[in-house]
Amino acid sequence: MFARAHLLRAHNLKRGMKMKRLALVAAIVSTMFFSFASGAFAQADLQPLAVVKLNKSESITLKQLRTRVELYQKQNNNQAFSVEQKKQILESMIDEKLIIQSAQKSGLSLTETQVNKVFLQQLSMQVGRQVSEAEFAEIIKSQTNLSLDDFMKKTVGMSVAEYKTHLKNQIIIRQYVESMYKDEIGGATATDAEIRNFYDLNKASFVQNDMAKIFLVVVPKGNDVEAARSKANKMLNDLKDKKLSYESIKANATADKTYQGGDLLIQKSVQHAQQLGMSAADLNELFGKSVGFISNLTETKNDFQFYAVRQKYPAKMLSISDVVQPDTTITVYEYIKQNLSSQKQGEAFLAALNKFAKSLDTPENVDRKKTGDALDKLLNW
Repeated sequence: MFARAHLLRAHNLKRGMKMKRLALVAAIVSTMFFSFASGAFAQADLQPLAVVKLNKSESITLKQLRTRVELYQKQNNNQAFSVEQKKQILESMIDEKLIIQSAQKSGLSLTETQVNKVFLQQLSMQVGRQVSEAEFAEIIKSQTNLSLDDFMKKTVGMSVAEYKTHLKNQIIIRQYVESMYKDEIGGATATDAEIRNFYDLNKASFVQNDMAKIFLVVVPKGNDVEAARSKANKMLNDLKDKKLSYESIKANATADKTYQGGDLLIQKSVQHAQQLGMSAADLNELFGKSVGFISNLTETKNDFQFYAVRQKYPAKMLSISDVVQPDTTITVYEYIKQNLSSQKQGEAFLAALNKFAKSLDTPENVDRKKTGDALDKLLNW
């Protein structure tokens, strides 16, 4: 289960594995250095299990292995790991250090700016919009009353600085392996037969629910409720009188900043009703309106709103040539191709990683301090 090819989480192939792949790339899922309880086992925890010395001498201690195992146990519902599984986790940690040291020896490096850019992309994905580190810290503080450092330690076992170091290693490893095996990885794409076979086997999954494109305008009340009401009413009346267009309202919202206006594609579902702050009955009423309908002004606790129905799309089974979503250009065929190709490239990347790690794992590069029964005894906790 924990073979070398399981070193990365970047491509979760969803094969029903009982345990997640060992991580190096992408999600905030792995850890390398955080403190563990000491006590009677402190001295034993500090003894090295292996020393990686391809470029420099780096030890992997029992303490570090305990840390990694504990994290994976948390990620897998506190599932207890066997001695054999712990040994395989140790092997993956050796592989990590081998590849990182090889990349460093080749001169591959990243700047702090490059690492921070990827870090902010990850934070922004969590929020759903572009945020700075300071903005994310404010969100975490307001929602959890924790500092960003404490939040990171609680969720991923590392401080911000430690995680950025970890992230830097992940990026270096990916770039390094992909540069050496770019033809094998890049050439792994789905064939026409594979795409059509996947569609035929999963045809029932490609269904478009009843959908509608609405133009929603939201004017926050702010500190002057009547001014907000007046602004919303004027836009509503000007839109009805054709003094304003949808495009002008949307364009002005970018500069104005005191309201939001734009198109939304919504489904006829309970989930979308909740997202819009509507009851199921209200959503049904919306879907009953004709294209071109413009609602009255609605007051909520925090804002004033109105909407217009711009287009409606009936529910249907999607053919392989249909677009996945209205008002887009990606067809079901292209969508399947992208996903299958991504999966195949993930498999090719893991195969390349496995191959490369094996080539580096020599007695000159790795000194395994504990093996056989002695290692089994240490890992029997």
